Amino acid sequence: QVQLVESGGGLVQAGGSLSVSCAASGRTFSRYGMGWFRQSPGKEREFVAAISRSGYSTYYGDSVKGRFTISRDNAKNTVYLQMNSLKPEDTAVYYCAAAASSFAVLGTEYDYWGQGTQVTVSS
Repeated sequence: QVQLVESGGGLVQAGGSLSVSCAASGRTFSRYGMGWFRQSPGKEREFVAAISRSGYSTYYGDSVKGRFTISRDNAKNTVYLQMNSLKPEDTAVYYCAAAASSFAVLGTEYDYWGQGTQVTVSS
């Protein structure tokens, strides 16, 4: 069982930066591939980024590629999402998720989800 708690969301102006974090409970964090997803009202959940168990492999959704960076610290049981050059269309609730597989892109591949943190980008 893994419990995930996101933090760091907030309000930022377009062009600005924001970092969100996700702290995981338990001692098996390094056994999980981690990912970030987002969802805004009226839209489907969207894949943002994924990182492998070791952190060596990462993958990004097209809409955030080159602007967002996912990273993890297995010693701190934490995964991060650094968001730069934010746009109003990045406004959403951001969720972190844990997958028993090493690397997952589809939401259905993830086993545990956090409660989400709101990110709002003003124009």
